[in-house]
Amino acid sequence: MDEKPVLEIKDLYKSYGNNHVLNGFNMSLYEGENLVIMGKSGCGKSVMIKCLIGLESADSGTIEIMGNDIMKMDQEDLDEMKTEIGFLFQGSALYDSMSVRENLEFPLRRHTKKFGEIQDTTPMVMEALESVGLTNAIDLMPNELSGGMKRRIALARALILKPKIIFYDEPTTGLDPITSKEIILLMGDVQKKYKTSSIIITHDVDCARVVSNRMLLLIDGINYAEGKFEELSKSNDPNVKAFFK
Repeated sequence: MDEKPVLEIKDLYKSYGNNHVLNGFNMSLYEGENLVIMGKSGCGKSVMIKCLIGLESADSGTIEIMGNDIMKMDQEDLDEMKTEIGFLFQGSALYDSMSVRENLEFPLRRHTKKFGEIQDTTPMVMEALESVGLTNAIDLMPNELSGGMKRRIALARALILKPKIIFYDEPTTGLDPITSKEIILLMGDVQKKYKTSSIIITHDVDCARVVSNRMLLLIDGINYAEGKFEELSKSNDPNVKAFFK
């Protein structure tokens, strides 16, 4: 593992009035690593991700992504940098009125700086679909897809810009156990094939056990504990043990 972080958060604070959500949160993500973040509902995971992608402004602290301090970047540079980050949202977030092909073409048409104007998007669309095992779904509409297929298509859309970092937000939530297992294995395949660095926010202990190279527990707005799954799952700290029951 490369010792230089591709993403680093230092001393991040964020409050809403008297509600102190992040209280000096620190985090490093290294090249080629799957970092799982676990925390109870309302612990600040979503706020932290919003700060990372520029949807919220932190009160203080620094966020560096691939050596760039995102708090000092203008909107144009921030948008360009986002092409290096893929997102898999909890509800898949596909556009209902667009076919699978059109959903995958959308980021290519929106971010023309990275690849230029692409006349024929089919090879890139097919490559992304192949990565998730769904090339035969190219002309289907979202309402024709199962929950697991939607999650796979959303991952294909995240991969089409060939990002260096992927954020997974509760990737197995709402899926049956068999489909969850398929998504978990697919996340491992993506890491190997694309050499991505990933932040995976999950409540799913099985998911954390299988995909994590390292884990971080977010409690009371700080990185309360971090380490490998095996280490944390054997901890005698009651706050840590609560995650592994």
